[in-house]
Amino acid sequence: MRRACLLSSSLAVLITFLSFSAGQAHEVVPAIGDLQQEGRSLRLTIRMPMEGILAGIDLANTRDTNDAPQAAGYDALRALPAERLAEEIRAFWPQMADGIELMAEGRRLAPRLAAVEVLPAEDPALARDSVLTLQAALPEGAGSVTFRWKPEYGSIVLRQQGVEAPYTGYLTPGSASEPIALAGGGAESGWEAFASYVPVGFRHILPLGVDHILFVLGLFLLSTRWRPLLIQISLFTLAHTITLALASLGIVAVPAAIVEPLIAASIIFVAVENIFTTGLSRSRPFVVFGFGLLHGLGFASVLGEIGLPREAFVPALVGFNLGVELGQLAVIAAAFGAVGWLGRKPWYHRAVTVPASLGIALVAAWWVLERTLLS
Repeated sequence: MRRACLLSSSLAVLITFLSFSAGQAHEVVPAIGDLQQEGRSLRLTIRMPMEGILAGIDLANTRDTNDAPQAAGYDALRALPAERLAEEIRAFWPQMADGIELMAEGRRLAPRLAAVEVLPAEDPALARDSVLTLQAALPEGAGSVTFRWKPEYGSIVLRQQGVEAPYTGYLTPGSASEPIALAGGGAESGWEAFASYVPVGFRHILPLGVDHILFVLGLFLLSTRWRPLLIQISLFTLAHTITLALASLGIVAVPAAIVEPLIAASIIFVAVENIFTTGLSRSRPFVVFGFGLLHGLGFASVLGEIGLPREAFVPALVGFNLGVELGQLAVIAAAFGAVGWLGRKPWYHRAVTVPASLGIALVAAWWVLERTLLS
């Protein structure tokens, strides 16, 4: 009993510490690159938070810029006015250009920086994006191009624009794209799109989706038996798949300023219910399904930034959802390994569920405040 209380208290403290840290986190997300031929030149726009590259952070091996040795320099760059940051980007461009490899007809292209725009952050606690517009002359008769950049610049979603069956690829740090046909026709097959979006969905849960992790842990804490837990997780997955698909198709659109506080509120609801009940209520599956619809809108914001290939929309969507499901199951498996073996003890609810759920509720309450009054 004493060991269980110590373990559960440690779990609650760990949940609170990690989650409050995540509330102020600057997670490293993939850059978005849009590629298009314009006559005899190639235009490439890259959208990403440039402060990480300017600070010298290795984005390939960093999950959160707060954890990087260069975090102070990163924060100083974030504090700069937009025009000052744009000047820093222009000054850094010759060095950055050395790490970008655009190839056509066996020749390395020489992109120039045509424009820089620093976008305002939607949330002061989150990183702001910058958009770099690059132009490069194409060799005569060029039929395809390849792209690669330094691993330290992180991963990038590369999308071709202005052609039929455009290429879309998720490039891991330092990897090169396939030859991209300038005339189009390089769209991924359904299986390729499916496979490339599974890790994107998984990564959105582990390590980036702390709010979704806490929701899943809230489900686990009240019911450590596999059958009812899998029913809840399946309903949650079905629900967020529905709204994710509708949002990705443009049928449903809800601003993040509304969705994010409601997601935090859903975590509070589940955590508080855990504290005051000792078993699953009949309404719990319906509540989980309803909250799954809400969380699906949160997932949609990720795909809204990355985008889904038009030619393989369904396989990519299914792959993303499978990645999310695998991430959720990994969280559940870890929770079972930590405290699940205590689930049938008569004191489990008092010693494990209550303190851990209280920690989750406090964190989610802070998020509601942060995402409404402090945003």
